[in-house]
Amino acid sequence: MPIPHAVARTNRRLLNPLVLRMSSRVPPFATVHHHGRRSGRPFATPVMAFREPASATAPHEVRVVIALTYGPDVDWLRNVEAVGLFGLTRGGRGYVVDDLRRLHGDAGLRLVPGVIRVALRVLRVDEFLDGRVGPPR
Repeated sequence: MPIPHAVARTNRRLLNPLVLRMSSRVPPFATVHHHGRRSGRPFATPVMAFREPASATAPHEVRVVIALTYGPDVDWLRNVEAVGLFGLTRGGRGYVVDDLRRLHGDAGLRLVPGVIRVALRVLRVDEFLDGRVGPPR
């Protein structure tokens, strides 16, 4: 069971504005830039994004994985899945992420660093968003 929605609502109002001040510059934090699927309003959501290990089948493709710590029923995820891509700012650089896939369990856990993997298991987080990272914009 991921972090409860009541905690997510509190964090969105209190913690996210503070984290957003540094999330675009300090990896593994990153900022997801998206638009409301109904309102069209721009939003920025802090996340922890991890670069995936290179794949043998696509060695030059860069992919990123984001643990869905609040579960799959969050607005930012619905927004980016409705469009099929999103902006990501990480380490001070902006990217477009597309080719989105949901991963579950070990398929996602094996893509994050070991210490994070342990924490996610303790929190019982087992859903992830995976995407292809385009060139910096």
